[in-house]
Amino acid sequence: MELNHKKKLQEYRESIDNIDAALVFMLAERFKITKKVGFYKKEHDLPPADPSREEKQIARLRDLAKSANLDPAFSEKFLHFIIREVIQHHERIRENGEI
Repeated sequence: MELNHKKKLQEYRESIDNIDAALVFMLAERFKITKKVGFYKKEHDLPPADPSREEKQIARLRDLAKSANLDPAFSEKFLHFIIREVIQHHERIRENGEI
């Protein structure tokens, strides 16, 4: 591969690496808050899942994805994955008092 190609790809990859790091830290922060929500729900005997909230969030994220020129189906799959993880955490908190 030509040196210029390697250099350009390296620049792109450094940006991708920085974005990936930011995503990890943002997800960590999100899960810190959802953990607090899980304990709040346990304390007040609320169910781990909130389907109406989840539907609203999915619709909101699909709209945001469209405005960002991101595939709305991808954003929905991504949010479904996160929601499933959060619900599992909330169920474990409800059952065991911890994640």
